[in-house]
Amino acid sequence: MITTPFSFPATPHVLSWNNIKPIFCDVDPETLNIDHNKIEAMITPQTSGILAVHVFGTPCSVDRIQNIADQYGLRVVYDAAHAFGTEINDQGIGQFGDITMFSFHATKLFHTAEGGALTFRDSNLKPRIDLLKNFGIKSEDEVIMPGINGKMNEIQAVLGRLVLKKYDEEKAKRKQILDVYTQKLSKIPGIKLFPNNLCSQNSYQYFVIRVVEKEYGKSRNDLHAVFKAANVITRKYFHPLCSEYSCYRQLPSANRSNLPVANQIVDEVLSLPFFGDLKVDEVHRICEIIDLYQKY
Repeated sequence: MITTPFSFPATPHVLSWNNIKPIFCDVDPETLNIDHNKIEAMITPQTSGILAVHVFGTPCSVDRIQNIADQYGLRVVYDAAHAFGTEINDQGIGQFGDITMFSFHATKLFHTAEGGALTFRDSNLKPRIDLLKNFGIKSEDEVIMPGINGKMNEIQAVLGRLVLKKYDEEKAKRKQILDVYTQKLSKIPGIKLFPNNLCSQNSYQYFVIRVVEKEYGKSRNDLHAVFKAANVITRKYFHPLCSEYSCYRQLPSANRSNLPVANQIVDEVLSLPFFGDLKVDEVHRICEIIDLYQKY
């Protein structure tokens, strides 16, 4: 199954758990999503589908990916862990592909502490998914297939309902923070922001920059260390590439020469503080650290 190397470990691991070999495709240099222009060349008779990630909530090229899948009879699965609330032309992100997986982990804007949700268009999938999430139990007297404990418990559900009441307020706060970041950082050479015009509704999940060393004058790791010294928590997210894990690096598709863009950006990405209670003056301080360090 063709997937991206620029993701959280769960993305390729879910394939391995199901005895499916992940085939890593390079990423788009602007969105960091799987590069739809490079998917078709990787398709073989053994290819079963495409597992793409809406990285940082930025939507993939869903129409182009679906066209490729339809042409070759492939399934399309989306990892939308970052994309709860993202919309394309006012359509929820879960309406694209065959199945979309959302994460409700505690780090997410909307969460239930742990867990997630699946969306799918084919209603015939529901009975099988219901069995898979409940040990394959069909009834009190019948277990018909292997399954896991993938159910959401009542405590998580209650937490989710409470968090949902604060969801719109949190999004509004994050939008203001994003606007300040964008205004300040877009003026600094070598600090590259991600496009915000690819969706009609932003997930406001992360605010991530790329530190282009040749233009900024310092590396991402240098800036990360400066923030750490200033007690500002940033994250090299995602790092390392999934294709660099010891369990995958032997795969032919994991060869660095096949993934030039992914291997470049993995050394440039830096996730900045981004949460509703972050004060505007703190955002200005973060931007000033980036600006002054570039001039230092």
